[in-house]
Amino acid sequence: MWTPTAKRLLAGSLVFSTCAVAGAQNPSMPTTSYAPRFTIPASANDAPPVLPNIRDPMAVDAQRVCPGYVATDVQKTATGFTAALHLAGAPCNVYGTDITALNLTVEYQASDRLHIEILPTFIHPSNASFYILPSSLVPKPSVEANVKSDLEFSWTNDPTFAFTVSRKGTGEKIFSTAGTKLVYENQFIEFISALPENYNLYGLGESIHGLRLGNNFTKTFYAADSPDTVDTNLYGTHPSYLETRYYTTDASGNLSLVTSNEKAPGMNYTSLSHGVYLRNAHGQDVLLRPDNITWRTIGGSIDLYFFPGPSQPEVTASYLNVVGLPALQQFWTFGFHQTRWGYANISQLEDVVDNYSKFNIPLESVWSDIDYMKSYRDFEADPVRFNYTQWAGFIGRLHASGRYYVPIIDSAIYIPNPENETDAYPVFDRGNSVGAFITNPDGSLYIGDVWPGYTVFPDWLSEGSGPWWTNEFVEFHKQWAFDGAWVDMSEISSFCVGSCGSGNLSLNPVHPPFALPGEPQALVLEYPEGFEVSNTTEAASASASISSSMSAYPATSTSTSPYYRTTPTPGIRDVNYPPYAINNVKGPLGVSAISPNATHADGTLEYDVHNLWGFGILKATYNALSTVFPGIRPFIIGRGTFAGAGSVAGHWGGDNYSKWIYMFYSIPQALSMSLAGIPMFGVDTCGFAGNSDMELCSRWMQLSAFFPFYRNHNILSAHSQEAYVWASVIDASKSAMSIRYQLLPYLYTLFYHAHTHGQTVMRALAWEFPNDPSLASADRQFLLGPAILVIPVLEPGVSTVNGVFPGLIEGKEIWYDWYNGTAVPVPAQANTTINAPLGHIPVYVRGGSVLPLQQPALTTREVRTSPWDVVVALDKTGHAKGDLYLDDGASTTPNATLTAAFTVQGRKLNVSINQGGWKDVNALRNITILGVNDVNESSVAFNGHKLNTTQVSFNKEKRTLLVSGFATTAWKGKGWSLQW
Repeated sequence: MWTPTAKRLLAGSLVFSTCAVAGAQNPSMPTTSYAPRFTIPASANDAPPVLPNIRDPMAVDAQRVCPGYVATDVQKTATGFTAALHLAGAPCNVYGTDITALNLTVEYQASDRLHIEILPTFIHPSNASFYILPSSLVPKPSVEANVKSDLEFSWTNDPTFAFTVSRKGTGEKIFSTAGTKLVYENQFIEFISALPENYNLYGLGESIHGLRLGNNFTKTFYAADSPDTVDTNLYGTHPSYLETRYYTTDASGNLSLVTSNEKAPGMNYTSLSHGVYLRNAHGQDVLLRPDNITWRTIGGSIDLYFFPGPSQPEVTASYLNVVGLPALQQFWTFGFHQTRWGYANISQLEDVVDNYSKFNIPLESVWSDIDYMKSYRDFEADPVRFNYTQWAGFIGRLHASGRYYVPIIDSAIYIPNPENETDAYPVFDRGNSVGAFITNPDGSLYIGDVWPGYTVFPDWLSEGSGPWWTNEFVEFHKQWAFDGAWVDMSEISSFCVGSCGSGNLSLNPVHPPFALPGEPQALVLEYPEGFEVSNTTEAASASASISSSMSAYPATSTSTSPYYRTTPTPGIRDVNYPPYAINNVKGPLGVSAISPNATHADGTLEYDVHNLWGFGILKATYNALSTVFPGIRPFIIGRGTFAGAGSVAGHWGGDNYSKWIYMFYSIPQALSMSLAGIPMFGVDTCGFAGNSDMELCSRWMQLSAFFPFYRNHNILSAHSQEAYVWASVIDASKSAMSIRYQLLPYLYTLFYHAHTHGQTVMRALAWEFPNDPSLASADRQFLLGPAILVIPVLEPGVSTVNGVFPGLIEGKEIWYDWYNGTAVPVPAQANTTINAPLGHIPVYVRGGSVLPLQQPALTTREVRTSPWDVVVALDKTGHAKGDLYLDDGASTTPNATLTAAFTVQGRKLNVSINQGGWKDVNALRNITILGVNDVNESSVAFNGHKLNTTQVSFNKEKRTLLVSGFATTAWKGKGWSLQW
């Protein structure tokens, strides 16, 4: 049994615990609004500090001291071959116990997938030294028959085992461990692949980092409850990447690798992209260095998948066919969402809804942070501030107006004070009765600390957890109607180290070991960069308040030295302090998380599945909402994610800051999530932590209008930042929202393609224009699908922005200004200055696109009943194409659908309609054609019948043809045509 007052050694491992938390409440510490409660000391989250190996000068280089392996007994199979790997020398045991014998399996699983797996030869369920990831937790693809692949696997034993994956067609080596050693220990696996000079590598999410990762970056995978710190591990784990290599081509088609991303005039370029996925959920460091990539994982196996592309769309589709295609979201979820930490009662929620209506700003749903809960407990609303009877009236009015409500669901479950009869919590009792919670190694409940106080944590590996979780959603919905779930704290997070609640439940509920925002030690006083220029007086006051607060409550450090290091013990795993220390943002693995030796129902340790916990709660919540709303697509936004999480949920960017840099980082973060298969992504618009201001919020509300998930959210006690707070933000928001809501059918169609074929929604310029190396690092602008280009302002105090229009200078592309429909003039250089005064976000339509649009409105329900417009943007050759997908916008398996395909050639728009039972009764209002050189207005014909000239208007200066006055629904019969 753990003692909650000391640290001790158990079976060779350091066990986490906390210092004593008994005694009277400190009257100088803040309390919550509910009742005085004991505050857990800050030291409860302390642990001996560790120095990550990548920064430890004493760390041993495994490549230098380990022997590597040799391959023998090579056997051909129907899909590839197998071999045995044996240590090539004496064990090094540098960060664990060397595995002397391994099995290698190579499978050509599909034309677009090569699989390489290396496992210990002897794996027994009783052998706790290894955890091999089961397909029940993370999908493992099957093997197809008669596979023909452009990928080729080769290997050598010179001087030790190494392998290479190449393209047959070009001979390009996309992955090669030649010249390095394979290291395979029970707590450390290392393998290294060479990379070309100045390589272009993307993915390895989730990080706050530029899109192109660069060659001096270490990506760590360990799900952490950490504010959005730049370049550190965050909430999600996506161990996959896309690499793109650019080549010049000569007249004979020969390729020469390009090592610079500068584009030389007169040269012909092409590119080849491939993808790599390591199906391993353990803590990892991935080291990107100038000439190689090094994978270091502290457990599991080598389970590699290679995707040949040859371009980003094929790579991403191949990857998503392995981990899971993105979920198709309900139509309403693409509206605008408003929440904040601090909506303390129903009246405040009603005021938010009323204010959005008052200022005619679109609003689709309101959300509740932890304010609505009874003492921060899941599945219980506060009966005073959120009266159940009053709630029924509020939610009824909300739904009647075409709007929705989403509450937060936290990941930890309060455990009641056994000495307080009034502290009953049936949610815990029901879960505990079916063994739904994680335990300590001795079988007692693992008790950490989160918002409600001492808490337990659902065990998604137990048989009882799923049914219990579903039942809690069902029962809660009977009293407290809602329309989706916002899953938070799911890394999984705990505010103390170890089972700190063991023996201390009589103190429950307790205050967290830190001040909440707005309490004296945690006043929210910061403003964005540039605030001091436009708001001099307020900035000076804030600065003085910050200085005063720092003097009154100086920061203290609880770290000690020297750093704690462990050495391997043969046959034993030290899971709390593994010998190889990954570069975890929190230091020791058990800080701000549950301890690695916390134990699951099947005996699995948290060490082995920590990165999967967030995926587990998303899957459990998906099943729960499927029961609450039978036949309806569950709407879930979660924080902790793993490969495949996009198949059940969306994701938001976590605890960002009201800073301009975080608005910029939202773009590469979203693009990285696109590669990870989570297109339903957005960030806390205007910033979560700190105070936003008018300029930042104006720019950010416009930028986020082009992200799939669009929500404004900020922290407790900060200044309000709803779109109606500043007059200029009202205008800016309405301007961008008008475009977004017109584009909803286009956005919904993009998600249909993501769901069915693994296409991306938000796209980097480099993906849409793969033969332009100058776009390899472009992440200050982006495309929404193939047709919409967004070039936002990302810095304060400016009225212009530099933008790139791919293909425009070369004469390959035409771009049209969204606002006036005119073609963008060819600039003198690639980076061109665009006027962008406050309140204006530059948006462009790509030539060659056809966009079906509906009319902007305050809710998506109103949009869906509005007339249709069709915008045709002709390319250089007078061609264009597009498509549309419609259904009821909600059903998991729609029984009625409609698709339309648009093609333009020879001055004729053809619309082919496939009626799958869905009947759209909205009228066709306008058809606008951009890029028309000339037209005889009297010859314009619809379905072969000439139109009245009053229906036709041609603006020669803008080269725009407008046709209107149709007496028909837009999508009727098998299709229609317009000729001009």
